[in-house]
Amino acid sequence: MGNWFPRWYDTLMKPLEHKRFRAIRSQLVQQATGKVLEIGSGTGANFPYYSNAVSVDAIEPNPIMREKSYTNWAQSTAPIHIWSASAEQLPFEDDTFESVVATLVFCSIPDPVKALAEIQRVAKPGAAVLLFEHVRVDQTIMEQILDMATPVWKRLCDGCHLNRDTLLAVKQSGITVESVERYYKGIFITITGKTQA
Repeated sequence: MGNWFPRWYDTLMKPLEHKRFRAIRSQLVQQATGKVLEIGSGTGANFPYYSNAVSVDAIEPNPIMREKSYTNWAQSTAPIHIWSASAEQLPFEDDTFESVVATLVFCSIPDPVKALAEIQRVAKPGAAVLLFEHVRVDQTIMEQILDMATPVWKRLCDGCHLNRDTLLAVKQSGITVESVERYYKGIFITITGKTQA
């Protein structure tokens, strides 16, 4: 796969960001407090909304997206350090973070189970977990469409799985799910929860 997806990501997402995602991101990310970890920060769409964070360590394995994120990095009121790292192998000590944020990233993490285990390792007990993801839907026709489209979509869009059940993975990880909000007929959700105390 070439580099077209990270180069064009912001352009492709702009209509959704302006119409709805910006408000969802803002409301979710402002809940992050203390020392924050962001998983898969991409082009830095969340950076301007960290109004209650003491600091943010953001990981992003894609060099093109990291480079593009510096525009949004400059708009943040919180100090942000961007790391080249994967979610499955976080370069941080145990019990480091008070909040963890991930938005539209668990669809493309190669091993989400391992990533969730790493989040719990580096987060403090009872840390806030704040996710915004697109997920598998429990509608037979839509499920079938997403299942059929996913193999091609993954190749085109940097490993994105249209049919990944991220909510189930989070529940099975041991993270306590406190609330779930659904958007666009349940295709997109926000999850707020806490790591095990």
